[in-house]
Amino acid sequence: MRPIEVLIIEDDKRIADIHRRFIDKIEGFTVVGAAHTGEEAKDWVQALSPDLVLLDVYLPDALGTEVMGFIHENSPETDIIFITAAAEVDIVKKAYRRGVADYILKPLTFDRFKESLHSYKAKREKLAGEGVMKEDSIQFLWNKTNAAAENPEILPPKGIDPITKEKVVSHMKQVVGGMTAETLGVEIGVSRSTARRYLEYLVSEKQAYTELIYGSVGRPERRYFIQRR
Repeated sequence: MRPIEVLIIEDDKRIADIHRRFIDKIEGFTVVGAAHTGEEAKDWVQALSPDLVLLDVYLPDALGTEVMGFIHENSPETDIIFITAAAEVDIVKKAYRRGVADYILKPLTFDRFKESLHSYKAKREKLAGEGVMKEDSIQFLWNKTNAAAENPEILPPKGIDPITKEKVVSHMKQVVGGMTAETLGVEIGVSRSTARRYLEYLVSEKQAYTELIYGSVGRPERRYFIQRR
C-alpha cells in the first residue's frame, strides 16, 4: 500500500517539527504539509485531501473543532487525530461524536504517538478491502485492545515486556481457580510487585479479572483469573 499522507495542523512550529520527526520514524506514513493557522489548514485540506490530519485545538484564528467541521464537509475521506492540551468536556464530546480516530493529550510521548498511528493504520487496512466484512473485522475497528493484539507493531506501556506478558498469560491459562500475584511471582520467577503489575495490566486490557477470596482466617486475597473464551 502507498504511504498514508499526513497533514500536521499545529500552531507551534517546534511541536509541528517534532510531529514530523516522529512520523519520519514510523513506516507507512509520510508528511505532506504543515499548517499553523486555521486558514492555512483549510487551504492545505482543499489542495491535498490528505488521508490523515493531526489536529490541534487551539489555533490562532480558529478552534480545531471548527477546522474539523470544515474537513468533514470538504474532504470527507480524511481522518482526524486530535493532538492537543484541550481537555474540556465540550471539545472532547464534539471530537467523539464526529468520529475522530484518536484523541491524544499533550505532552505526548513517542510511544503514545506511535501506538496511535499503528492502530490507525491497522484499522485503515481493514477498511481497504471490498465486499462484505466479517464480524471480527468489524469488531476490530471499535476495539482498541484487539487492534493492539492483531498488530504486533503496537507496543504495550512502558514496563510491560511482551515476552513476559505472554509467559504470564500462558501460565494463568493452566491455572484453575485463579492465582494471587505472590503465587504467580514464585511460580514464574519474578517479584510479587512485577507479577502484580502484569496482572493489573491484563485486567486493564480485559484479558483477566479479579475477585476477593475470603479464607477461614486472615485478610481476603486478591485473586486473578484469566478470561476464557
